[in-house]
Order: sequence, then structure tokens, then C-alpha cells
Amino acid sequence: MTMEQPFTHVDSTGKLRMVDVTPKRPTKRRAYAGCVVRTVADLAALGPSANGLDPVHAARLAGIQAAKQTANLIPLCHPLDLNEVQVEVIANAGRIEISATVAATHRTGVEMEALTACAFAALSIVSSLVDVDPNAQIDDLVLLRKTGGKSGDWGRLVDAPS
Repeated sequence: MTMEQPFTHVDSTGKLRMVDVTPKRPTKRRAYAGCVVRTVADLAALGPSANGLDPVHAARLAGIQAAKQTANLIPLCHPLDLNEVQVEVIANAGRIEISATVAATHRTGVEMEALTACAFAALSIVSSLVDVDPNAQIDDLVLLRKTGGKSGDWGRLVDAPS
């Protein structure tokens, strides 16, 4: 989208609207997103909580559940039947890398679902760190790649959050 093009969710009178995707042909679509949680805590060294909950497992589950609920979380998003949601959480010293892959066969893309999966997985990690690192922060939430649809394939020049 260039700066001259109108926002897709705004009609000619300036009112918000849900985009009509009826004329589009359903195609296989896939989106990849990522983000980073920066922290001074060593998530791997913390291990499971007192109740036995593993924060990495909880984050993956939060991301998957959030992707499935994207239309309820983001106004004007189309509800989609997702074929696949994968969330990976890799804990390193000072940073926790989160990535999500979402796939569906539909008339509209799954970019928002991949971004939502990353965001909520990251929020789950930050929540688990609140007592040991209240300064933990979420950075670099980005769409990395997408495939399928009318606009075709797209990808960033660099495939990893910084």
C-alpha cells in the first residue's frame, strides 16, 4: 500500500467498515511473524513455577489461543478457520525469541493472526517474569513473511527480529 492509497477499512465517506472479501478466491495463505522479549532474567534457569507451569509452554499455548481469537481482539478482522498455528519460544540470555506461523485456506490473509500469536505469547512471558524482572519488555513485533493471496508472496529482507 502506498501513501496515496486509502486505508482498506475506511469507506469513501470516512466511515470504518469491514472489507468485503466475497469476490476473492480462497487460496492457501501462510504468515510468519516474530518478536523479542528483552529481560535480565534467565528464563531457562527459572524453570517451572510453584504450580508446575512451564512459562515457555504457557506462552506457546497463549499464542495459539490468541491466534484463534484474533477476530475478537482486533476490530474489523475477519474470523478465520485456521488450519495451523505454531508458536516457538527460544530462551536465550537477555532475550526470548518468539515466532509464529499461521496457515489457512481463505479469502483473506492470516498476517494479523501470526502477529497476535507473537504478541500474546510475549505478554505471557512478561507476565511470568513480573516478579523477577519488572523491566522486561517486548520489542520488534513484525510480520516476517507471507505467502498466498492476490498480492502474492512478501518477505522482509532480514528474517529474524533484531
